Amino acid sequence: MKPPTVFLGEMTTLEVDAFLAGHDTVIIPVGSTEQHGPHGPLLTDALIPVEVARRVAPRVGAVVAPVVNYSLSYPHVGFTGVVHVRIPTFMALIEDLCLSLAAIGFRRIVFLNGHYDNTYAIAYACANVADRLPADTSAFPVNYWDGMTPDEAAEFFDPSNGLHANKGETSAVLAIAPELVDMELANAEFPPFPSVTSPAPVHTAFFFAAPGSVHRATRSGTWGDAREATPEFGERYLAVVTDATVRILDDVERTHQALPPR
Repeated sequence: MKPPTVFLGEMTTLEVDAFLAGHDTVIIPVGSTEQHGPHGPLLTDALIPVEVARRVAPRVGAVVAPVVNYSLSYPHVGFTGVVHVRIPTFMALIEDLCLSLAAIGFRRIVFLNGHYDNTYAIAYACANVADRLPADTSAFPVNYWDGMTPDEAAEFFDPSNGLHANKGETSAVLAIAPELVDMELANAEFPPFPSVTSPAPVHTAFFFAAPGSVHRATRSGTWGDAREATPEFGERYLAVVTDATVRILDDVERTHQALPPR
C-alpha cells in the first residue's frame, strides 16, 4: 500500500481529492539557486523551507507543493552558480500558482519563503492576483523566520551573528542533508558595515540596494561564522522556526477571521 505523504507532488489525484474533502491549505516553499559561501549548497534557501514546510504541514492541516527554486538572486550576481529570474517573471509565476492552486480547490495558499530578496515580490504578486481569486481564498507570504521571538532571532538570525551562509543556515543544512555541506571550507566573514541604529539600512544595502551588492560586500558570500555549525544546532534551529511558523500561521488566520465584512 502506498504510504501517506504531505507532499503534493508525491500524491495521486485521488489522494488530492481526499485531502481537499477535509482541508484547504497548501504551503508552497520558495527558495533560490545561489551561492552560500564556499561551503554550502546552492539550494540552501530551498532545502530549509521545504523541511520546515514538511514539519509544519501536519500541524496545520496542509499539503506541501513543489518548491520554487528560481527566484530573485540579483544581489548575488558575480558569484559562480547564481541562477535568477527577472522580477516580472517571478511575480507572474507566483500569480499563476495562486490561480492554479485556487482552481484545484485550495483556499489558503501560503508561500513559505526562505530567501529574503523574494519577500516583497511575493506579497505584491499575491495582492496583484487577489481580485482574480475566489472570494473565500487567501494567498500570502510568510518568511520561515518571521515568527521568531527577539531572543530566538538573536541566537540564530540577526546582524550580530550573520544572515547568510552563517552558523544557523549551515547547521540547518547539516541537519537536513549533511552530505551537501563541505565543512572543511566553512569560513567566517562579516561585511564592513558601519554601526547603525537599526538593521533596516544594513538589510537594504546588503540585499536590496543593487545587483551584485552581496558580491561587493563580501569576498566569500558568507555573512557570519559557519565554522561553528553542527547538525545538533541545525536541529534546534529547525525546531524553533517550525514552531514559529505554526504560531504565525495561526496568528494570520485568527486575524483574517477577526476582520469584519464590508
